[in-house]
Amino acid sequence: MAGVVERMERAGHPPLYTLSPEDARAAYERGAGVLEVPKPPLDRVEDFAIPARDGHSLPARLYAPSRDRLPVLQYFHGGGFTVGSIATHDTLCRVLAQKSGCAVVSLDYRLAPAHRFPTAHDDAWDALAWLAKQGGELGLDVSRLAVGGDSAGGTLAAACAIQARDAGLPLVLQLLFYPGTTAHQDTDSHRLLKDVPLLPKPMVDYFFGQYIPSDTDREDWRFAPLLADDLEGVAPAWLGLAEIDPLIDEGLAYADRLRASGVPVDLEIYRGVTHEFIKMGRAIPEALQAHADAARALADALTPP
Repeated sequence: MAGVVERMERAGHPPLYTLSPEDARAAYERGAGVLEVPKPPLDRVEDFAIPARDGHSLPARLYAPSRDRLPVLQYFHGGGFTVGSIATHDTLCRVLAQKSGCAVVSLDYRLAPAHRFPTAHDDAWDALAWLAKQGGELGLDVSRLAVGGDSAGGTLAAACAIQARDAGLPLVLQLLFYPGTTAHQDTDSHRLLKDVPLLPKPMVDYFFGQYIPSDTDREDWRFAPLLADDLEGVAPAWLGLAEIDPLIDEGLAYADRLRASGVPVDLEIYRGVTHEFIKMGRAIPEALQAHADAARALADALTPP
């Protein structure tokens, strides 16, 4: 991990938080695949669109390792609600589909600052609800449905799992890579790791300043799932956290809160790695382990015995 960080620093690219949101998105996209594993070939990779509540057409992509009627994971990419796309997480979604034997649907929800809170959550929920109702038309088995994401996408997935419980939509799993769950990023790990590479404090402040500048909105469980009144009855969770990550404490707190609410939780902490490590499989062995662990959790939850 230290070697990866050193090479990134030598490359001399300006930090995303020093760029305009448009330039930050372009820079993140250019660098997204540099350390990824090779893209696995799949039998199905299909682009389509999902309607949002306001009529906007949300781009989506289906990944499936076969043309069988497969169970499905609705996946939300990370990027602080400001950067990231289907394209930046294409390899990760391919890997999850290939290794789990399940289908994956990735969503391009709308990004800040043009679309502030709660647009990303609303888009995520609209997509999940649509998939549950219409996914059969894509040849998917939506009776076995999971939700997942990394970082900000993990926040969206956790919040959608709460909303799914409230709406009576059964999910078999919430798959969360280092999700954000707190309102104000004031945990010990945020303080101790404020200068950590890949997600230093200025980056966190930049992303959330674009998406959710209001302190009042930050107290909303759709942004901070840890503040939800009740987590009883939400889908079982698999959490994969990075040890050297400002978000680790809130991930641990969310796992504890889920367990205290009677929700089954499988928690993995990957040692010595930073935020974003799951997209570094070419250089970081822990990324390959996380891919395997997450895919196994998906297969176990989605595939009947």
